[in-house]
This record gives sequence, structure tokens and C-alpha cells, in this order.
Amino acid sequence: MIFFAACAANQGDLVAAEARTAGSDDVRQTSSGVEFNGTLEIGMRFCLWSRVASRLLMALYIDEDTASDEELYESTLALPWEDWLTPDKTMKVTCTTQSCSWIRNNHYAALKVKDGICDRLKEKCDGVRPDVDIENPDITFHVHVQGNTVTWYVDFSGESLHQRGYREDQTDAVLKEHLAAALICRSEWRRTVNDGNPGIFLDPFCGSGTIAIEAALMATDTAPGLIRKRPYAFQSLPGFESETWEKLLEEAKARRQLALDERDIRIYASDISGRAISIARDAAVKAGVDGLIDFKEKDFTAFRESDVPGPVGYIVTDPPYGERMRIEDIDYLYSGIGHVLQTYFKGWRATILTGSSDLLSNIDMKPDRTNSLYNGGILCQAAHYIIFTDEEKQALIERAKEKKRVRLSTPLSQGAETVYRKIRKNMESLEPVMKEEGVTCYRIYDADIPEYAAAIDIYEGKWINLAEYAAPDYIDKEKAEERLNEIILATERATGIDIENIYVKERRSQKGANQYSRLATSNRFNIVHENGLMLLVNFQDYLDTGVFLDHRPVRKMIQEMANGKRFLNLFCYTGTATLNAIKGGAVSTVSVDASSTYLDWAIENLKLNGYPVDIENFFYRDDATDWLWETYDRYDLIFCDPPTFSNSKARRGTFDVQRDHWKLIRAAAMHLAPGGTLIFSTNFRRFRMDERIMEDFTVEDITEKTIGKDFENNGNVHKCYLIKNKVKVSLSKKKTFKVR
Repeated sequence: MIFFAACAANQGDLVAAEARTAGSDDVRQTSSGVEFNGTLEIGMRFCLWSRVASRLLMALYIDEDTASDEELYESTLALPWEDWLTPDKTMKVTCTTQSCSWIRNNHYAALKVKDGICDRLKEKCDGVRPDVDIENPDITFHVHVQGNTVTWYVDFSGESLHQRGYREDQTDAVLKEHLAAALICRSEWRRTVNDGNPGIFLDPFCGSGTIAIEAALMATDTAPGLIRKRPYAFQSLPGFESETWEKLLEEAKARRQLALDERDIRIYASDISGRAISIARDAAVKAGVDGLIDFKEKDFTAFRESDVPGPVGYIVTDPPYGERMRIEDIDYLYSGIGHVLQTYFKGWRATILTGSSDLLSNIDMKPDRTNSLYNGGILCQAAHYIIFTDEEKQALIERAKEKKRVRLSTPLSQGAETVYRKIRKNMESLEPVMKEEGVTCYRIYDADIPEYAAAIDIYEGKWINLAEYAAPDYIDKEKAEERLNEIILATERATGIDIENIYVKERRSQKGANQYSRLATSNRFNIVHENGLMLLVNFQDYLDTGVFLDHRPVRKMIQEMANGKRFLNLFCYTGTATLNAIKGGAVSTVSVDASSTYLDWAIENLKLNGYPVDIENFFYRDDATDWLWETYDRYDLIFCDPPTFSNSKARRGTFDVQRDHWKLIRAAAMHLAPGGTLIFSTNFRRFRMDERIMEDFTVEDITEKTIGKDFENNGNVHKCYLIKNKVKVSLSKKKTFKVR
């Protein structure tokens, strides 16, 4: 027979392994499941033992030359359905299609198959047709159409295989049984079970107890089918081999008893909710594993050494994802998880499932590996951690030191040596100036050697942001890769900053949404200092770190000009200019940006420095140009640093700074209070101020004053202007009087 096992996305390898364990030696993974050959006994054994599959179908007929819905009906009508169904039984038909041009609607195709089956039985059974029962049919047929190949199946398993039968009541957030089993199978703990020596198992966010119960079933070698409440569909099919089925059941019972007799099973489950613990206990009773799981009502973030069930063990858990929690609460929870793990669970291994991979950054540990799975339509990440002991950490540090020693003792290539010397020369020139100015984040190399095109910025003497300029298409890719590696090695050697703290990105010409696109989701922030302020920077997730270093003098100028002023920051990015205005004594600030990500970042920057986010420091998520036309307030100081190009979703059309800056400046100038100043800046290298602006406003080009020493060799990095409304002076004419 040919069987098809349906399963959740990314779980095909686990189900394929189950098919082989059931006895099939011909197994094939497909995009939606696993197909395998085998006897009826193999199919029954698969249903009895599968922990990860959701459904098993058995192929009845295959037609490789069907090209229309009418041909589908005729082919169905020609098949001997009387061998599987009698008119006194109810039926249901389901349908799926793939790469099929002649079926537009799966439901319609299912109706054509249903009509074919019913008409066939009517012809063979004295005009009597079977009834259709969508909810609880006696038999379910499934048809799958791929191109012109049609396969008719009968449902072999019946009720979904994940429904073990032990779960009735449940908490709000529930992980289905087969997904919990898949999560456990991905963990290191499953290997110990396969070896017959399951170690200590803990689920500290057990909820309804599904993970702990599935772990107990695995540890006791209990076939899920042994606790299933409803019979399988194959038990009602023609040709059901009851003796074979009884033999399989007896084998399964014997295996379970053997595991109970020989294995040391220690499974622990806890949850902060007493209701959840009560539900979990009841489910464990129904599953027959209540005596194997130690349930406890406990907040995991409050765990201490005495709560740890053993020196070494395995955690597999599914903490809240945050859908029902505030952002600050969920971040705090995951930070707490990381703290508890690293403090009290040294030597353990942990598998943590989350629907938001961003949350994993709060755990502050690097996963050994990750897996993806879908839970109720949510793409989740299963992160697997090795929680090192102090001794293991020290051994890792020593290995890293030795690796670094070998790397640094290896002579640089000629190209790397050239870059190294240039970086050292730049730093020797820059360091005294930067130190005198109190600057800790600055550029130390900017494509000084054309063949080695990269911008290298140093932050706090701890981190390097290395942005490689994309090589021209005519440069060999291997050669470009070699040069990049030489730049990295030269940078480490010249700065003394470990290679692990050198963050490498490729900088290429970008437009629209791509210029702000996310590179990763680490959510790992570091703190740097500038002009007496603390700023959050992110080296991994975006091309830019959150601080435009070339604008450092502009931000200092804003701080010096802001005292007693009402300040407006357009295209505010991460709010660094706003911070400087507040530091300089601005009476109020308004910051506008279309990105909620950057506004959140800006707000966190304010909080970091102890400044309130209130009516005096207000943030708007909007397109800056639209916002200018829709509001009427006046400001004494405005900073406007627009993107070179944008096709933001927040507004219709596109924005091109050279083409549209005159309209933007006019709109901003309408918001200038009498005597107010607009600081306009752009990084478009070929920018030319529109003559209409030059004629209608007082414009001062201050670009040279806003270029720091670290950018002097790249004086075209930005343009900057002071713009003011022209003062209109009205002269009254002198009147002359005649003397009579």
C-alpha cells in the first residue's frame, strides 16, 4: 500500500523517521508530508506510534491523465467504490490541489468526486446513494490533484493523530500534542530517552501540561495510540485485520511496562498559575502518567538553587510569547529566564520555544542551534542552549584566547599589511583630537585605499562597525571576499579589538524601504556616549547603528543653539538630535518619523538619559512632509535631515531629496517662529540647493563647519545649511507739506 502522512511544516524529517520505525523501507518526504510504502500492519503501527504526524491517508487509486473536472468525475465514477462503502454508511470528501490549472476551487472538485462516488454506488446498489455527513462521517475520502495526476485516498487514521484524548480543559495558550512532541524530539533530552536513560526533565512554564505529559509518554515508551479514546478509521474499513491490531497493542503494552520497570523517570513541571497546574494534573491522570510528573505552582523567575531538581538535566518549555502581556513585562520575563538559567542551571541544556525570536535576545545567551515550527499559524523558533558551567566557560575563554593568539601571530598578507598601516596612521592622527574633544565614536578609515573599500567606525574603543562598499560587478567574487577578510584582520590588528566585536555589513546603493531594511533580529543594544549623553546603538540588526557619526558636530551645534527654544526634529530617526536639544535646554521638543521602530528607539534613548516622554517631549509617527502640511505650530529651531530617496508606505508617491527638497524646505519654513532657524542636512553627495530657496530665504552653507576631523578626507559626506525666513522691511514715504 502507499500511505501519506500529513504533518506540520518543518516536521517532515521526524515523521519520515517514524515511518521507517514503523517498518517502511521506502520513505519519501514531500512539501506537505511524508509518503511511504508498506503493508496494512505498517500503516496500523504508524498510527499507533506516531507522535508528530497529524493524519494518515491510504492511497486507493491513481490516474495520471486527468485534465478537466468532467474527466475527474468520469474517472471517479469508473472506480469500484462499492468495495469500500455501502449506501447505509455516511461519507465525506475533501480535496487538495497543487500545480493544477484546471481546478479553480477545491470545494467544487470535492463535489465532483462526491457525485462520482454517489452515482457509482447508486448504479451498483439498486439506486440507493449514501448520505454525506460533514461532521462525523463513517468514512472519509480525500482526493489530491497534482497537475494531471489524481490520487484518491481513504482516511486511514480518522480523528487527528494529535488528539491523544487526555486534554479536555485547557489554559489560554495551548501547544498541540504533536507539536509538543516535535519540540521534545528536537531537544537533546530525546537522545537520552533513545539510549534508555532519560535524564531529569523540567518544563517551568507547563500551562496545561502538554509538554510534560508528552515527555512522560516518551520516557515510558508509551505509544500515543494506547491512550487514544476514539477508534482509528482503519478499524472500520473493509479488510481490517483485528488479530494483527491486537498483536500490535500487546507489543505496545509490553514495551511500556518494560520501560516503567527499567527506566529512572524524573519529570518536573511548574507554572505560576495554580489553575494551570490543576488542569495539567487532571490531564496527566487521563494520560496515565500522573505518578511520573512532579507538578508545582512556582514562578520560574523566582527559582533559586533549592528549586533546581538536580545537578544536570534538560529544560523544554514554551513560555508566553507576549500576545497577552505588555512589551516591558514580556521583555522582563525573558531577561529573568536568562538570569535564572545562567545562575542556577549551569550544566543543563534548555530548549525554549517562542513565537517572537526577538524575545530570545533578552535571554542573553547564544543558541547552539535553532529549529522552526508553526503553532496555530504562528511561526515559532525553538532555540537550543547549552548552559555552561564556570569551568566550561573558562575552558571556552582559554580556547578563544589561544585561537586569537595564533591568529595575531600569523603574518598579515601584503594587502592586509597596507590597510593595517593606514588605519594605524589615521588613529595616531585622530586619537589626540578625539580625546581632547571627548569623542569616543568616530571613523578611522573610509576607503583610503581604493582596492579596500570600506568605512570603519570605532565605538568606545570596544566595537567596530565595518561597512564594506559593494564591489563593482567586474570584480571577482572570490577576490572581493579575500579583500574583505584582509580588511577585517587588519582592523583587529590595528585597533586591538577582538574579531568577535567587529560587525561587518555590506553597504550598497539602496532605495526606498531597503535603505532601512532589517538585517537580523538580535535586538542587542549597547550604550555609547556623546556630548554628555548616552545613546543606544545596535551593531547587528541594521546597516546603520542608530547614530550617524558624520552628524556629530551638527548635534553639538543643536545642543549649543537649543537653550530656551522650541525644537522640531523632522525625520528624527533614533532621536539623537532631540536628545541634544533637550540637553541644551530646549523648552519643548517634537520628533517626527514614519518608522515606529525608530520612534521606539528614540523614546528609549530619552528614558536612558532620564528625560520624560510627555507633552514637553512629544513623538509623532507620520510622514514628515505630510505632518508639516497638516499642523500649524511654530518652532524656534528645526532640524531636517531627510533620506536621499524614499517610497515610504506612510505616503503616496516617492521622495527624492534633489527633486523635492524645495517643497520640503518651504513646508518646514512655514513652521519657523519669527527669527527661527532651520538646519537642513542631506547625505546626497551631488546635492545642489534649489535657486528658488536661495532667492526666497536667507541660506548659509555651513557644511565645512559640520565636518569632523575624522571625515575631513570625505568632505562630501553631507551638506548642511542654516535657513531663515528673510526679514521684510517696509519703508514709509516722507510726506511734504506746503507752507501757506
